[in-house]
Amino acid sequence: MANKNENLEKKVSPPSFIKLAMRNMVRKGSKSISHFSITFLILIGLLILIATLGKPNMPV
Repeated sequence: MANKNENLEKKVSPPSFIKLAMRNMVRKGSKSISHFSITFLILIGLLILIATLGKPNMPV
């Protein structure tokens, strides 16, 4: 009987990182959403900055 319990314990895997992240987002609510939106805006800003700095100067 003890062997059966050991097998059951081995089959249960720890929750994945995605499940843990989703659980934390649900628990923290608006704080997670605000951090996500700030990160998104900074990323878009950096991409626009790189695009404008890297734009080639074409003589007309």
